[in-house]
Formats: sequence, structure tokens, C-alpha cells
Amino acid sequence: MTQRLPPSLTPLDVALAALLQGVDPLAPVELPLAEAAGCIAAGISSLAAYPRHNIAAADGWALRANDLVGASSYSPLLLTDAPAWVEAGEAMPAGCDCVLDADAVEMSGPLMQVLTEGVPGQGVTRAGSDIGERTSIELEGRPVTAATLLLARVAGVEQLSVRRPRLRLVNVPGATATAHLIAEIARAAGLDVEMHEAGTRAAASIAEALDHSACDLVVTIGGSGVGRHDAAVIALAERGEVLAHGLALQPGRTAAVARLGRVPAVALPGSPDHALAAWFALVLPLADRLSARQPRRQITLPLSRKIASSVGIAEIVLLAEEHKTWRPLAVGEWPLQAIARSDAWLLIPGNHEGFAAGEPADAYLMRE
Repeated sequence: MTQRLPPSLTPLDVALAALLQGVDPLAPVELPLAEAAGCIAAGISSLAAYPRHNIAAADGWALRANDLVGASSYSPLLLTDAPAWVEAGEAMPAGCDCVLDADAVEMSGPLMQVLTEGVPGQGVTRAGSDIGERTSIELEGRPVTAATLLLARVAGVEQLSVRRPRLRLVNVPGATATAHLIAEIARAAGLDVEMHEAGTRAAASIAEALDHSACDLVVTIGGSGVGRHDAAVIALAERGEVLAHGLALQPGRTAAVARLGRVPAVALPGSPDHALAAWFALVLPLADRLSARQPRRQITLPLSRKIASSVGIAEIVLLAEEHKTWRPLAVGEWPLQAIARSDAWLLIPGNHEGFAAGEPADAYLMRE
């Protein structure tokens, strides 16, 4: 049986609403820091003060600033006791409040003399200066970044509470390059990705790979068109319910949304540009709902030239930032080189006729 598109395409907002219906945020899980990177945080973390005591910020001699008043190369201060040498990161000796460079202290036989004054706090990182006592990091709904992990590590936190949707990615033979693209951007978005490949392009083989028992969403790659060997949507219908196939979306017209039991599913086309557009329009909102992510940040810049759009079709435009404007790179069909060069993407709703040159446009960054 050959799958066919309906005579009229489903509006993007209708398909997305059907896909998101009944989808709630996942329960948080505790993950080690190394696994939490990129995931969406599920709470507020309280951190202990760091550093816990004054430490040297540089290698040098630990001294007390008040003892060095008047010291200079013309009037060296003779030391009665040898100062302590500290390395960066080491605890400051009791009574010392500054660190002088190595050449600020001169050794002449058994005698040591200081050639410069010091200032309290010079070369010292004070206790609690990096992280104050009982500091809270308000991460709820935000991606865990490298900077977040740095704070957690130095404060001694070993795990973070996050929401990480489990994605079962099913590659239909013939779309391997696209499947790897989607897997990579899914992992970057904080999803836990399990990649599987159907044995053949036949509906029965694809359906066999649609095991949704241990995942939160299913995405198929390829086989969603109307070719003789396209059977992904037929397979979704065999295992569950197809909510819409054939969307008023360009690129991405042959994408489909479905439900396998309670698990939402999206069939992405095998072409990289159509798959990526449907990922932006359908899967990202779904992943954001599951992970309770805060709204994605948009960057507003004027367009360097006009963008015309067909009413009734939602279109996604690739943009490059150029001289503080958005320059359209591709509309409708996306050459692969345009995908590689793009900085952002812009969704033009189906009821919108486009944008005039110079008009501000709110775009999402390709890489956050």
C-alpha cells in the first residue's frame, strides 16, 4: 500500500496542537554533572561558598600589607622572618593578606628584603568572592551550560536535577546522513537519544522498530513521502494513530505527527532541509514541553531585504547575521551550504504575507 497526502494540507498550528495535546513535563531526574550538560534544569540549586577561605590568586610571597608600608627599591624593608611562598590556589597563611610577585622580595645571602608596598587583598581571592554563602542558581527551565557546571563543581555539587526527554530515533534506510544530523542536534538540545535503524523500508520492518515502551517521544527519519518505497506513516498507523500527514509547512510538507499509545511521534522527511525544518517546527516545541523549558530566546534585527511568503503555508527562512541585520539565505528550499552558513531561522506563520526590507524580525538562533 502506498501512502498518500490528503487533498488539503494540515495547518502547522493545528498539527502542533494535536501533537502537544496531553503532553506534560517529565518528572525530574538526578544526573551526574557530566551527563547533565545541555539538559534542562528542573530546580534551584543552593551552593556552598567558594572559596571557603582566602586563597592565593597568583604565585608569590605571602605577607601582611601593614608591615610593608614605605617599602621601595630605594628604601628596602628588611625582613626578620622569611615569608611563606604560596602557589595560586593554596590557602593563605594566617595573618597574611597580600601576595607579592617573586621579584618584589630580594634575597641577599641569609637576608631578605621587600622592594615594594602591598595592598590588602592584592593577589588574593577572598573567601566567598566567587560564590557567596547560600547562593542559589535559578536554573529552572534553562539549559545546563558549561558555566553552570563550573559553579557546581567548585561548590562540591555532584548531581543536578534535570528533565531529559528520552528520544527513540528510527532511521529508515536511505536517510542515514539526515538521521545523524537530527541525532546530533537532539543531543545538543539535551535529549537522551537512542538511535535505531529499520531493517528495510517496508512498513512492517519500520513498525517493528517503533518500540515506544522506554521513551518519551519517537522520531522517524525518512519514508514519509509518497514514493513507492515510503512507508513510515503507514507503519505509524499500524502501531498507533496518525494525527496529521501532509503539513502546510515549507520545507517539511511531507512530515507527519502521530501518537503511539501516550507517546507522541513525528515522522521527519529524509531530505536534510525538510527534516531540519520539521524538527524546528514540531519536535523542538515538543521537547520543550516535555522538559518544561523556558521560552527560547529570540534575536530581533531588521531584515536586509524583503521576504515574500505564500498565505496559507508556514515557511521557515534561514538567516545570516550581517552588519546588524538579518540577511535571508534560503526560503522554501534550503541548499546544504545555506544550512551550514545560517545563524538563525525565522518561522513565518501561514497567515502572514512576509516581511518588508528593514522590518524587524524575531529569529531563533541555530546554535544557542
